[in-house]
Order: sequence, then structure tokens, then C-alpha cells
Amino acid sequence: MTPNHESKTHLTMKATSRRTFLQTGLSAASTVAFSGCGSTHAAQQQSSARCLDYGQSFVCNTAAFNSVRMWIESRTTIMDPQAGTRTDYFQCGSCKSERTFAPRDLFNEDNYDFMPIFGDGRVLIIRRRAAVHDAYRQIKRMEDVWGKPVLRLREPAVITEMDTWEKVRDATAAGIPIVTQTELLNAETGLRAIVECPCKTMNISHPKRMYQVDTGPVALPDLTRRYDPQIESLSLAFVAFNAPDIAYFVTDSPTPITTAGKEVATIHHYSKLSNFPATNRLLALGQL
Repeated sequence: MTPNHESKTHLTMKATSRRTFLQTGLSAASTVAFSGCGSTHAAQQQSSARCLDYGQSFVCNTAAFNSVRMWIESRTTIMDPQAGTRTDYFQCGSCKSERTFAPRDLFNEDNYDFMPIFGDGRVLIIRRRAAVHDAYRQIKRMEDVWGKPVLRLREPAVITEMDTWEKVRDATAAGIPIVTQTELLNAETGLRAIVECPCKTMNISHPKRMYQVDTGPVALPDLTRRYDPQIESLSLAFVAFNAPDIAYFVTDSPTPITTAGKEVATIHHYSKLSNFPATNRLLALGQL
């Protein structure tokens, strides 16, 4: 699929205002063009839906010792009307701990999942070992990790909003890539977020005329309070929904392992369940 937009800007993803944000180089590729937490019907009538083409979007780092390119796996946009900011966070694909460019024995023996989330001049690095440990989360400045990163964001040439079960059914059967957007609002803090990701698993029930999304990981923000830095509010989660107005999450959390009634270890596992009122959108990357 030929993209119609590409961003090559450096990762400076925080805008002081909505107007300032739209004037930056990010607006062509990373602005989510929706009017807010309106009704589901209003969201379905949007004609200017935008999303990333996740098969072709990357964070390209620039350090000479390792100009590592990382595939973008999800995007979380947090909007704070009180501060007048709208900030994109890009969660990249997980890899394993490795001895980069070594002559042999490339994987570390004490291995763990390694995942970065980029945004607002910082990188949240998550290291998921077999057991819970103190270095699970680490926040660094972007330039201190792999040099100043550059976004390579691409949008699909055609986006079709799927506002009926028939459209979801047909796009699923045709093998058309699907992107989901889950918009969340915390009424007390006023914080809003849009969690966007490629739909990796779609369930279709013909007798029930239902669909069900199940995909992840995504970067789920805690909107109950303002974090400093904001990137600290993000946690890894999977999202599921089968209706336009509620989303379910299972979040990576310390989880006890018990044997014969005794706790023998604590690991990181997707075990914390939650659900929130939401505006869910389904976007097909192509014509139905």
C-alpha cells in the first residue's frame, strides 16, 4: 500500500497548544483528527479519520555506535487541556536482551524482554525479567540512549471507518489491515487519551453478529492524576472490546506465583484487569 504521508521530524512531540502542535512537522503524520469525547454516532460520522500505517512506521535512532531502527507497535496520545498540551508516545516492538555486534553468543544468558516507549524528549525502557526486579522501568533522555531519534511515520493512502458489523466482518474476511483507536476520558482530571494500535486479533461471530478485538501490547496511561514526567503514567497492557462505548484492559503487573498455598515467587505478568467507558473506533486500511 503506497503511503500518502511521511514524517521525518525529530522526536519533539510536545506542543504548548493545539495551534502550535498543528504547526509542527508532526501534524502531517501524527495528529489524530477527532473532535473529542463525543457520542459514538458522532465519531462514526467523521470523514477525516487518520491513523498510522503500522507496517511502515518506525523510530530511527542516530547514534553512530548503534543506529537502531525500531518498529512502532502502538501510539498513545495524551491531551491535557489544563496545560494546553497534546503529546504522542510511541511504544516500539519488544526485543530480547542481547550482546549487540558480538562475534558470537548474541543473546544474554539471563535474558529478558526489552521494550522502549518514546515521547516528550524521553524514553521509558521496560525490562521484563522472569521475576520482579527494581530495574523494570527506567526513564532516560532520548539523546542519552541511541542519539537523537527521527520519526518515520507513514499514513495509509485509504482509510475506511467501519461503523457497522458488516463492514468489520467484510474487512476481517478480506484480510485488510485494521487499526483500532480507543479514546478515554477522566472527568475529574480532564485528561484524555487515544490509544491506537494495529488489530492483531479479530474475532467474528456470524450467529451473534459480533466482533471482538484482542490486541497488544499498548501503552495504557493512568489518567487519574498528572505525572511528572507524563511518560511515567504509561503501563503495558492488552486491550479488548466488542462494543463502541467500553474497553477492557489487562495490564502488566507484579503477580504472585503460589504452590500448595504458598507464594514462591513474584513475576511480571498481564494480570491486572480494568475497564473504562470509551469511544472505540475501527479503521480499515483500504477499500472494503
